[in-house]
Amino acid sequence: FEMGDHEVVALVGPSGCGKSTLLRTLNRMYSLYPGQRAEGEIIMNGVNVLDPKHDLNALRGQVGMVFQKPTPFPMSIYDNIAFGVKLYENLNKRDMDERVEWALKKAALWTEAKDKLNQSGLSLSGGQQQRVAIARALAMQPKLMLFDEPTSALDPEMIQEVLEVIIDLAKSGITMVVVTHEMGFAREAADRVIFMDEGVILEDGTPEHFFENPQNDRTKLFLSKILR
Repeated sequence: FEMGDHEVVALVGPSGCGKSTLLRTLNRMYSLYPGQRAEGEIIMNGVNVLDPKHDLNALRGQVGMVFQKPTPFPMSIYDNIAFGVKLYENLNKRDMDERVEWALKKAALWTEAKDKLNQSGLSLSGGQQQRVAIARALAMQPKLMLFDEPTSALDPEMIQEVLEVIIDLAKSGITMVVVTHEMGFAREAADRVIFMDEGVILEDGTPEHFFENPQNDRTKLFLSKILR
């Protein structure tokens, strides 16, 4: 499949169909899993990112990722956000402060965190921790953001606060691929919905096409189960 700048793609399908596996190829995260490999091409800005010669660190600086489980580092909130930036940029203190504030505002966490930036990121609630992870990825100003079921490990009352952040990011023009079981998000925020089953893309279209006029029988069966 192809996607353009500022496009939001929701990747949906039954559990175990290959959504997260596909997502992990886009920043070569699969290489951290023993025995996993990728074939073919993933072209970003004219370069095949699966080429072993392609700089892996540079790729991960351009492609931010937020996982299912909140993953704050065991350090202060401020240092969590600044961590990736320090790997790729040499900012002075003022510019770093501004970048941290910008990222936390984007993740709708600045108001809650601005007076405790020196506190551990581990001291926050699950929803706040996930927003720290979002801010940490955004701080590097990536060209593409990947979300792997970012609300699946959260308590019900925290799901909406994280979803609202991702919806706002989608509306702001950030290019993203979101693996999700939240059909409301796919309908509201995605430009396209891609449906996968057993490792194969079976449907690719607008949310209206996907929800109102699916073409594949397996898509219809999937929707009949989750929307009834």
